[in-house]
Amino acid sequence: MRNTLLHPAGAIAIALAAATALPGQNPPLLENEHVRVIHALEKPHVRGRTHGHNVNRVMIYYQAGTQEFDENGKKTKLSYKAGDALWSPIVKMHTPELITDEPVNIVEVELKQPGSGKKITTLLDPVKVDPKHYKVEFQNDQVRVVRVKFGPHESAPMHEHQLNRVVVYLRDQNVKMTTSDGKTDMAVHKAGEVSWGEAVKHKEENQNDTPFEAIVVELL
Repeated sequence: MRNTLLHPAGAIAIALAAATALPGQNPPLLENEHVRVIHALEKPHVRGRTHGHNVNRVMIYYQAGTQEFDENGKKTKLSYKAGDALWSPIVKMHTPELITDEPVNIVEVELKQPGSGKKITTLLDPVKVDPKHYKVEFQNDQVRVVRVKFGPHESAPMHEHQLNRVVVYLRDQNVKMTTSDGKTDMAVHKAGEVSWGEAVKHKEENQNDTPFEAIVVELL
């Protein structure tokens, strides 16, 4: 396997130890009443089992690739780059095949709940107060998906996360968090890991000599 754009492929494989080509065969990376997060390893030129998905999903791809989907004889293709985060709505029975030549690790965030119509009202929304480091990938009635990128030792000012969220780590995290009451803590994760977050107000500082990057799936 080639190195990912974001982290050595071997480390990704270790962090995503629940590898499977068909969702649901192994324990999820994270599950609660709101989401189920799973890892899929797509192997090149191997047709997967025919299956469907009865919930909407956010898909995060650790390597570039192209997949072909056969839905009762109708074939479509999807190409993606390493680090892409894409929306995948409910899909009927289909048979997938990775038609490019390198394996692809995918983290799938399955959404158990419909969108609630929540609005982000805080003036400390990180996308507004720190657009250098927080950028919206896409938004709909269920999720806002944000890409977070810090250079070595860069920091973010005080900001507020109002929504519950899933964080998918594309690069290793070693970030100092300081809450609004002055308490500090270290957030440490490896590339390939995922975590669950709830409402919080804090500022952040990347402690690494290397960049940090993550995809945040906020639940509306």
